[in-house]
Amino acid sequence: MHELLETETAPVLTNTTSISCQKPFDDGRLPLMLLYSGVLAVGLPANFLTLYLTWLQVRRSNVLGVYLWSLSLCDLTYLCTLPLWTLYLTGYIFFTNMYISIFLLCCVSCDRYVAVVYSVESRGLRCRRHAFLIVVTMVLLVAVGHVPVFTMREGEATQGQRRCFEPSQSSATVTGFNYARFVVGFLIPLLVLVATNRGILVNVQSSTGLRREQKERVRWLAMAVVFLFLVCFAPYHLILLVRAILFHFPRLEDGTCLFETTVYTPYTISLGLSTVNSAVNPILYVLSIHTKQLLSQYIPQSFAPLLTVTPPNTHTHISAVSMVTAS
Repeated sequence: MHELLETETAPVLTNTTSISCQKPFDDGRLPLMLLYSGVLAVGLPANFLTLYLTWLQVRRSNVLGVYLWSLSLCDLTYLCTLPLWTLYLTGYIFFTNMYISIFLLCCVSCDRYVAVVYSVESRGLRCRRHAFLIVVTMVLLVAVGHVPVFTMREGEATQGQRRCFEPSQSSATVTGFNYARFVVGFLIPLLVLVATNRGILVNVQSSTGLRREQKERVRWLAMAVVFLFLVCFAPYHLILLVRAILFHFPRLEDGTCLFETTVYTPYTISLGLSTVNSAVNPILYVLSIHTKQLLSQYIPQSFAPLLTVTPPNTHTHISAVSMVTAS
């Protein structure tokens, strides 16, 4: 995270020169604090409850439950880093968990897509063991992929060259890292979410065994998943992309400085928007189901329809589609 003091000037390095830019550190601080406070107030209890509910399904060998439990655990870790951003390692955990959360959203959508469109062919392939293996592999890849950030520097050599997760200084390493995060961490997951949810929607709409309201629910959920992803992650990654592109135009020195100073507040707010996803995920995927029953004493029973999947020997297309409509 940025470690510069409010009175310091952040240098912006291009291919050939260095220019100093004074960033508006105070601008946007209040709305950002209000945003984080709201996210924590909603996200912490919602994810704790979802963690318990999904664990009940994991114990029943439910595949989708593995992904949703992992997503809740990831979101909790993500949210818990918010009050500790002064620590550099916390920044590493924050961004690592953000991308783990993004990839878990893809896992949830892909699992639903396979369960609905290939309900018969996926027999024996969708199991708890495979789901855990996918999650562990993904977590390791994301964690290792973010190791290069520990080599990125912030500040001049005479000032100690402090390491910073997202340095304001442009360099070939930072630029390449920003391109990679945009493509691998945003663009590809967005295409996966659009493709899988569209496939689910088309398959469900053509089904003759579902009621109209069930089809509408699937349509609403598919649109909500993609819309939430765009709202939470598009602004931040678009700014990363613009920063990376500007690095290739060293002659635009004044424009680069103007961009850095102008975009600083939108950038911090866009980073705050990414945390909203962690608060909304449990509501969208779990707690929106049978809300009245969740408030009663029969929480486990009311949660069961969310992740219930018919055993392989009786698994049909209609039961797979019903799993999606219930969730």
